[in-house]
Amino acid sequence: MSYRNLLLHLNTLPSCRHRVAAALDLAQRFDARIVGLAAASMPMVAYGLDMAPAPELLAEWQTCLDELAAKAARQFEEAARQCGVDRIESRTAGSHDLPALMLGARYADLVIIGQPDPAEKLDDAVHLSPAEVVLGCPRPVLVVPYIGAPPGFGKTVLIAWNGSREACRAVYDALPLLEKAARVIVMAVNPQNDGIEHGDLPGADLAAYLAHHGVNVEVHADPGASVNVGEELLSRIADLNVDLLVMGAYGHTRAREWVFGGVTRTILNSMTVPVLMSH
Repeated sequence: MSYRNLLLHLNTLPSCRHRVAAALDLAQRFDARIVGLAAASMPMVAYGLDMAPAPELLAEWQTCLDELAAKAARQFEEAARQCGVDRIESRTAGSHDLPALMLGARYADLVIIGQPDPAEKLDDAVHLSPAEVVLGCPRPVLVVPYIGAPPGFGKTVLIAWNGSREACRAVYDALPLLEKAARVIVMAVNPQNDGIEHGDLPGADLAAYLAHHGVNVEVHADPGASVNVGEELLSRIADLNVDLLVMGAYGHTRAREWVFGGVTRTILNSMTVPVLMSH
């Protein structure tokens, strides 16, 4: 198993360069092809019933969006050229970035997006919602922090393990990275020793499974964490010098919006390393 096709979301915001760098890094490691999807979103403007935007204004907005998407594609192509990565393709999505990303994800092994930077002005582009992407995507998603990914990230990987279907899926989807890692830590925070989700010893069965894949794995169980699980994972990431987190994404739809579970929301809001998530 390997990552041979990567789908990368592009825009013209400064933080985009970090996920471009992460995608190019992975492309070189796995000899993968990258499809860069350059997109910007139509601004959401409130109008009265008799104040719909004029067709001329809509056309002007669309022209601007097309220009921004083309600019993002050019920036990606230049970064790839400088890194010597030539197996790339640029696509533009106009004002329909999320549907285009979801469609393209069906034919990718891994989707790469960025964590929104709250300090960035959104004059030129609009952030994709990680909730909508991660919970609606048919493929695993790598979310890159807006501060960037450590060079060669994936040397020390932390798996947030709770025995759930989502966590199982995330581990399987992360196998190409886990097999290349120097150290993989299975972390079970406040596990329930009920013999159902974890077996007799939390994390032991997963460690055995990964060992058969040649993964250098160890198990850490924290049965008495006094803080919430998300905060505990963030703390252990710092303590153990982790540079990649693998976890299941938990959430549901409510009133046409994706609603994250508490741990998922905490991690995506405060992440300091890339997070590979599957739903």
